[in-house]
Amino acid sequence: MRHSSFTAMAAMAAVLMMSGCSTSNVDTTKTTAIQPAAKDIDTSDLAQGKAQFRDANYGLAEQHFRKAVELKADNAEAWMGLAASYDELGRFDFADRAYGQLLKVAGRKPQIVNNMGYSQLLRGNRKKAKALLLEAKAGMADPTVVDANLALLNKG
Repeated sequence: MRHSSFTAMAAMAAVLMMSGCSTSNVDTTKTTAIQPAAKDIDTSDLAQGKAQFRDANYGLAEQHFRKAVELKADNAEAWMGLAASYDELGRFDFADRAYGQLLKVAGRKPQIVNNMGYSQLLRGNRKKAKALLLEAKAGMADPTVVDANLALLNKG
């Protein structure tokens, strides 16, 4: 008898333990979490791209400018930084594509044409560089930067 009451108590304990594991008693009340403050990733990447470019970290600058244009395809400043980063990395094929997008977004502005001229200078395309730099100079109120690029062209 003692053995059967022990078995019955063990069976009862097992039933109680199993019923305690059911999920029917779980509180399913919906809760809300406080969302983190949204940051403007485009602006952040643009700022990081500029900082990395100033520090001559052109690979990192390219990454940030690329992310900025992926997030906001009409950001002319980011396209300009991306093209210049590609120029500094010697990736002129990508630079040409970025300049193409930049021209679509911002139009043919003297500062853009100046950068395109500098890009040609880096490639050793002196004739094309000179034509672009002279076009840029004609449209700028202060041609100091273009004059510096023309001086580099005349030096080499």
